[in-house]
Amino acid sequence: MTRQVRLAGENSHPLRIDGADIPVVGRGMRSTERTRVREWCLPLATGAPQELVARTLLRVASRPRTLVPRPCRGPAMASTPEHRVERRMMSGHDEEREMLRAAVGCATVLEKLVSGWTLDRAESTPRALKYRSGAGDIIIVNHGDRGWWDPHKFPAERHGRGDVFDLVQRLNPSLNFGQVRQALRRLVGITPSYATYQLPRQGETHTQAPQLRWDKRPRLRRGSRAWRYLTDERRLTKDILAIASDTDAVREGAFGSAWFAHRDHDGRVTGIEMRGPTYRGFTAASGKSLFRLPGSRRGLSRLVVAEAPIDTLSFAALERVRADTIYAATGGGMGPGTIAALEGLLAQLATHVDALAIVATDADRAGERYAIRLTEIAANAGVRSERAQPPGGLKDWNDVLKARTGRGA
Repeated sequence: MTRQVRLAGENSHPLRIDGADIPVVGRGMRSTERTRVREWCLPLATGAPQELVARTLLRVASRPRTLVPRPCRGPAMASTPEHRVERRMMSGHDEEREMLRAAVGCATVLEKLVSGWTLDRAESTPRALKYRSGAGDIIIVNHGDRGWWDPHKFPAERHGRGDVFDLVQRLNPSLNFGQVRQALRRLVGITPSYATYQLPRQGETHTQAPQLRWDKRPRLRRGSRAWRYLTDERRLTKDILAIASDTDAVREGAFGSAWFAHRDHDGRVTGIEMRGPTYRGFTAASGKSLFRLPGSRRGLSRLVVAEAPIDTLSFAALERVRADTIYAATGGGMGPGTIAALEGLLAQLATHVDALAIVATDADRAGERYAIRLTEIAANAGVRSERAQPPGGLKDWNDVLKARTGRGA
């Protein structure tokens, strides 16, 4: 049996493994009884060790396959992409999935796919690596970096453990299976750094650290560097910034940046999102929840959800801050903390017959994925939703605000 391996980005020269030349062939996968040739294609991350990947591919290729009779091809089984995927699923063997399981470790996913996860060396063993997040979550990596489990959820929840595919969806539940594949492909050939977890200082806990950090920063005040950044560059109105300061939604950070609070259901700061002229990100030990700008009356019945806090404030400024509305931002991707906070808000809104969720995510592919997920969460809570997409080909609602106030996006 001849085995051939193609690595994306390579030319037709063969790889040399174990003293044997391995020919490099074209994209796709095929197998015939006459030639018994199999081909695999793998997009490699920049700088990936190609010999290691090729060895992995050959190891996967050597595994026995279960042959399943295929139906005769006719008009109903035309060679469309959908039917090719269906036939591959019918075969009972997904070779790319097996390859990704072998080539990408759970530790790499924790360190490279999301931020904030570090290794607790003091509580780890060679067979069980204990990773902690800034929000206090724990993941145990086991089975030689091929499996994981969450001690806070397993065995009470069956989704509290799994393989590298399950881990990606645990960290970002908004991704579907195809998007998980794409995320893992980018991690092939990348090794973890095993950055060491640092214990919090005495008197601090995981949930207290962001709140203590928040309390030490000054409130947003008129004329400060952060104020000028938000009014001059981001074109936010003075009225909306006064409301944000009064509700303690925004504070002043270092180097002219603005800090936006992510709060849990009890109002505690769980994470701090930073935006400035040259920097964006989260402070250390931050846990994503929701940025919120509450309305001015009780019995709120409307929720607006955008991606970035500045987009949320822009939307509020454009509609002059409705009193019946909570304006929220997810900070981009939605993790477990963000989804839990959204579900809590929607449960409150669902008690009103006219409850409405406005999905104001960006006008791009990621924004559309988030919009679909937010619509599903609202429907599960029994709340009607509407999509508010930035008009005129603009990307987000801050672009809309800048365009309407005389400054181009």
